[in-house]
Amino acid sequence: MSILNNISGLAQTKSTFQNPILKGFYPDPSICRVGDDYYMVTSSFEYFPGVPIFHSKDLVNWQQIGHVLNRPSQLNLDKIHPSGGIFAPTIRYHKGTFYMITTLITNKNNTGTNFYVTAKSPYGPWSEPNWLENAPGIDPSLFFDDDGKVYYTGNRTPDDKPAGSKYRQIWIQELDTVKKQLVGKVTVAVEEGALHQAVVAESPHMYKKDGYYYIMIAEGGTGIDHAVTIFRSKNPLGPYEGNKKNPIITHRHLGKQYPVACIGHADLVETQQGEWWMVLLGVRTYGGFHYNLGRETFLTPINWQEDWPVVNIGVGKVLLEERKPNLPAFTAKKESTFDDFNSDSLHYYWNFLRTPRSNFWSLTDKKGYISLQLRPETLIDIAQPSFIGRRQQDTSFFAETKMLFEPKAAHESAGLVVMMNNNFHFRLEKILENSKLYLKLIRRHAGKEELLAKQEVLKGELVIGVKAIGQDYSFYVKQNDKTVFLKENVDGRTLSRVNTGGFTGTYIGLYASSNGLSSKNKAFYDWLNYQQIK
Repeated sequence: MSILNNISGLAQTKSTFQNPILKGFYPDPSICRVGDDYYMVTSSFEYFPGVPIFHSKDLVNWQQIGHVLNRPSQLNLDKIHPSGGIFAPTIRYHKGTFYMITTLITNKNNTGTNFYVTAKSPYGPWSEPNWLENAPGIDPSLFFDDDGKVYYTGNRTPDDKPAGSKYRQIWIQELDTVKKQLVGKVTVAVEEGALHQAVVAESPHMYKKDGYYYIMIAEGGTGIDHAVTIFRSKNPLGPYEGNKKNPIITHRHLGKQYPVACIGHADLVETQQGEWWMVLLGVRTYGGFHYNLGRETFLTPINWQEDWPVVNIGVGKVLLEERKPNLPAFTAKKESTFDDFNSDSLHYYWNFLRTPRSNFWSLTDKKGYISLQLRPETLIDIAQPSFIGRRQQDTSFFAETKMLFEPKAAHESAGLVVMMNNNFHFRLEKILENSKLYLKLIRRHAGKEELLAKQEVLKGELVIGVKAIGQDYSFYVKQNDKTVFLKENVDGRTLSRVNTGGFTGTYIGLYASSNGLSSKNKAFYDWLNYQQIK
């Protein structure tokens, strides 16, 4: 039977799943298997808690079980610029212990500091950070060899390269898990990348199969030229030879019209059935070559030929609809996208901007509501504003909230935000102006603000919301059983990463501020409802 016929047969006998497996801003996935359980982590950048962690048994349906870095003592994001913070975590399991290793990017010279934490259970608690000395660069990963040695892989810019250079080395060094530090000689495994004059060789992961050690990396940058390449050696410290068929997966050759782009930054896992699968990031483009959702997590099958991995054999690209792995179905407990704030704690999908240093929010001030204190910090500041948000996960959706907020002065505002970062967002805010109450819609694009609409409203509770059909965003208010659209079909490409740069994705958030002045006022939110529009 030919390969293509065999694939056709698989498609007929197995059901399919829809990519991405993690929708919205969940980039840089890393995965490990423990028995018949799978665990995955992704990057979180300037958002707190850091490093969301997920569980699955079938690689398709995932349930978030918490965050690895959920205590301020573990994660200092104070004054971190947008798209700084936590980069590229790796999760591994060895002899009863889980390891998560990652980079904290600081603002000073955009330098990173690498550390790892451990836990006996993936649900936590996870340890305080073990900071690694003399570990330059980003994207650390760990590999536990059969002989008990542990190898650290990472990327770095050589000392002889100028500032701003995209030339990278992939380097290896042993990790002493007792001393909790790197030891021994540093070995450069890969110079530059697989392709001639490749840029930004990064995200290395090491594996061992059938006598070969493999180092799989990303290169080409995390945009449209992103790619996955692989190298192998009989010795863990090399020398490593590149696969002549590199890159083993990329979508750069498919152009900007293909609906999945920027494929790269991958990790491999072998199932208990002997199948191999790859998790990797990609983006769903819409409205042209734009992607508001950020980089998402996709899943694609792997076969091995001549001791090299072949990605999605016979197809050679990541599909939006793919056959399921040969694993028992797993029913993930999904958190409700309608949050009535009646729980004692927040759903895992909620995040703060940077590390919360004060109790500016409460689930107990008013039963069935979440309250936000009005504080001087604003969404524009590189600070920790009174903001709580969740990811936009669909190209078409609506999100609305019932808010009770009575501004007492002109400097007080609260409402709903749709944001990529401090310089690219929409704010739908309730304000007080000349003794009248208004909702105003502000677009901030590249740091410049524009008032798009202003609507007088009544005192008391009101529902404010946003509805997006592709790149057309419409903002509205409901009060006294009447819906008024402040502005319809606003160009949502203000939120596209192509315009904004950076590494995150769009958030829907609740927000309150006293805009540089002091205030004792609070805004109360009865619920937030986020729903996909199909």
